[in-house]
Amino acid sequence: MEGVVEKPDVIGALFGQTEGLFGPELDLRELQKSGRIGRIEISLDSKQDKTTGKINIPTSLDRVSTAIIAASIESINRVGPCQAKVILNKIEDIRDARRRIIIDRAKEVLRKWTVETMPGTDEIFREVSEMLRLARVEKYGPEGLTAGPDIESAKKIIVVEGRADVTNLLRAGIQNVIALEGAKIPETIIKLCREKEATAFLDGDRGGDLILKELKQVTKVKYIARAPRGKEVEDLSFNEIEKALKERVPLEKTRVKKEHRKKLVPKKIVATAKELEGTLEAVILNTELKKVDRLPVGELAEKLQGMKGIDTVVFDGVITQRLVDIAAKRNIKYLVAARVSKAMKQPLRVKLLTFEEIKS
Repeated sequence: MEGVVEKPDVIGALFGQTEGLFGPELDLRELQKSGRIGRIEISLDSKQDKTTGKINIPTSLDRVSTAIIAASIESINRVGPCQAKVILNKIEDIRDARRRIIIDRAKEVLRKWTVETMPGTDEIFREVSEMLRLARVEKYGPEGLTAGPDIESAKKIIVVEGRADVTNLLRAGIQNVIALEGAKIPETIIKLCREKEATAFLDGDRGGDLILKELKQVTKVKYIARAPRGKEVEDLSFNEIEKALKERVPLEKTRVKKEHRKKLVPKKIVATAKELEGTLEAVILNTELKKVDRLPVGELAEKLQGMKGIDTVVFDGVITQRLVDIAAKRNIKYLVAARVSKAMKQPLRVKLLTFEEIKS
């Protein structure tokens, strides 16, 4: 600044020259009253009829709002009676710094824990190595099906859907397991189910229902165990695996749940959902169902906070409570995603749909 100014002059310029630029939602005075702008710190240094200084403004606003505030402050061209120029030095997210401190501390805790609990004898190491060797995935039968090492010798076997399911059961110490690896039941599985007591351990979804129907038709599986509805065997914890197998039921007592009827939505939404499957991306549609934007799912919540006139959001991810709250505030009609989080308050004005529900 050309000339000598004091802190009250700077404060006056901050509030006065940004007032009314973007309405009350981004007005510095209103934001400070609501606590979303903290105490503004100013340091000044005057020499030879020139004044330089720093302005530090803490905020709890989102990134978009913070950037707008920063740009509006840079537009200040006069402080008191003097010409002035304001330059943005940096925007710092103090949460990143805090996260870094926590991560560094976590690394230190993990390192210390690992060192203190590391086995101290060769005997323990050999025991663990032997366990890992025994739990190795193998190939079985003419079809080369993924299986555990005990499938040939065991009198009882567990039949699962895929390789990842076999791997997860091996981690849980279950080694008499073999995978179907496809919708069609392999001859090897049909033969094993005749010769051994077989339990089919299936996913808790529509795919598991379809496989159960075919198993009933072509095999002599004795028991059926299911993952919790909406979950897959490959994702279950040890306790969930143990519980599901404990609660298995004889095949003749099982009934496949009726499929949910298709939820009717505009064809544009159905086509968009099919296009997004497996992409981890989102598409935002306006009230005329025209595409407004396509972006990564991780950027969706922040993007929606600054948008209006949105009818539908379709994305390859999980509908969370945060997204529902944002959608309700922005009068969004549909949230369509791969899955819906279990911990969810049912919204009044937003319809939550999954890809499976809108498919024909």
